[in-house]
Amino acid sequence: MKELFFGTGIAHSILLFAVVIASGLWMGRFKIKGISIGSTWILFLGIILSHFGFTANPTVLAFMKDFGLILFVFSIGLQVGPGFFQSFKAGGVKLNLLATGLVLLAVLTTVAIHLITGESLPTMVGVMSGAVTNTPGLGAAQQTLTDIQLSGGADPAVAQLDAAALASSYAVAYPLGVLGVIFILMLMKPLFRANLDAEKALLDQENPAAASAARRMHCEVENPAIFGKRLCDIMGDHQGKFVISRLMRDAEIFIPGPDTILQQGDRILIVTSQHEVDSIRIIFGEEVPLHLSDWIKHEDHLISRRLTVSKASINGKTLAGLNLRAKYGVQVTRILRTGLELVARPNSILQMGDIILVVGTESAINDVAKVVGNKPDSLRKPNLVPIFFGIALGVVFGSIPFTFPGIPQPVKLGLAGGPLIVAILLGHFGPKWKITTYTTVSANMMIREIGICFFLAAVGLGAGESFVNSLMSGGYWWILYGLIITVVPVFTIVLVARLVFKVNFYQICGLVSGGTTDPAALAFAQEAYKSDYVSVNYATVYPLTMFLRVLAAQLLILVA
Repeated sequence: MKELFFGTGIAHSILLFAVVIASGLWMGRFKIKGISIGSTWILFLGIILSHFGFTANPTVLAFMKDFGLILFVFSIGLQVGPGFFQSFKAGGVKLNLLATGLVLLAVLTTVAIHLITGESLPTMVGVMSGAVTNTPGLGAAQQTLTDIQLSGGADPAVAQLDAAALASSYAVAYPLGVLGVIFILMLMKPLFRANLDAEKALLDQENPAAASAARRMHCEVENPAIFGKRLCDIMGDHQGKFVISRLMRDAEIFIPGPDTILQQGDRILIVTSQHEVDSIRIIFGEEVPLHLSDWIKHEDHLISRRLTVSKASINGKTLAGLNLRAKYGVQVTRILRTGLELVARPNSILQMGDIILVVGTESAINDVAKVVGNKPDSLRKPNLVPIFFGIALGVVFGSIPFTFPGIPQPVKLGLAGGPLIVAILLGHFGPKWKITTYTTVSANMMIREIGICFFLAAVGLGAGESFVNSLMSGGYWWILYGLIITVVPVFTIVLVARLVFKVNFYQICGLVSGGTTDPAALAFAQEAYKSDYVSVNYATVYPLTMFLRVLAAQLLILVA
């Protein structure tokens, strides 16, 4: 039993990890003034236990740290991948440029403190990672230190001290990194005298996500210019911008086809996006006071049903490619994806887990169900082959050295950057390449949480022996350095965004939370200001910010 509790064997290491992770997660449930640092308690508990002599096998620590980091960043990449390139469109370009400026200001502030105070650059990288609450950046920096040591570019003893200082300074700077960002979010409302209702109303008018969401219209054909014309001729340049779900003529209701000829007085049920509403009124006529129930009570032979895309062979195919209307006489009107209802356009690419709304006869819909699978239970089992293949590819990609002028050591994306980039590419291009990367939200969160728990526990248990000595030997200055790195760049970008670029208040909240990769700040802003627009803009800047934070941490270690 003594070996189990105080030894260095495998059983002792597993027990130690389990105790640290379980206790840290339990403590993370408590909030002070509505604020919690969540799973970061695992890091602090690991440091405390390690300080008092509870250590794990170094090989086990190294493996758990690296493998946990890979699981964490890979699951993030899969989640943000589908929207990564989309985030650069429209207003996302401005927000991502501001987020890039936030990262660069943090790097410049870090280097400035290093030059002024003489504090080692690896230590300052740890302070910077804690100040912006960016755990993958810490992992990338530690991995880069290990790569330099293995290549003979650094003395092993010095590299070990730098790695310990990285973890210690990160832990010291992290709490005020969370609080500093939240303080700025609190200060913004009175500083800018923001009228939250007016700010929200502006976003409601401009929001591209709302504009692309599905909207149902009931119109009567009143335009003489389209009387007697085929539907395919009327659609013309508007092809794909709206879907005519059903047509009511006298007492008959049917699904119109491309050759259907419209007549005066026809009533049509249209599914479109908000920004097409005015065009549709001009083409067909004004809306009429009908409800969906008015169509249902007359259409004895037509039903609508939601079908789940669960067949791997459908992944990556377009609705036009499936040609469901011509083959089965049905109409796909909407696609439900991750809680958002979208217009079903001919060029819409289907993904595993999509739910399509189909209108047609019962027998035809049953045939379509066989085509798409419609077995939601089968999606509960995650497809692990692409995940582990992607991890393997990410590790290989992260190990490829890139040489840049002025940097003595080749740059590697490492075990953080490589899997992250591969996961983003798989998440975005997977459906187009017919690679099934679908995982349920709960499965993705499980992988992510297990990964970050392993990583934080390993970092804490490896850093505790030198933590107190580092803190007493001048490490208390790290608190001040971290606060400066948190407040100066964030406050500067907030002022520039509001005063120069006139960015909406809710967008700035999302920019600040995503630009510091700070989920605690996101949770605070959503709770305090009661709007989903914060999380939308958080997701807009998060992928690029995460990548830049990881890359910046590596580059600073390489030039140290």
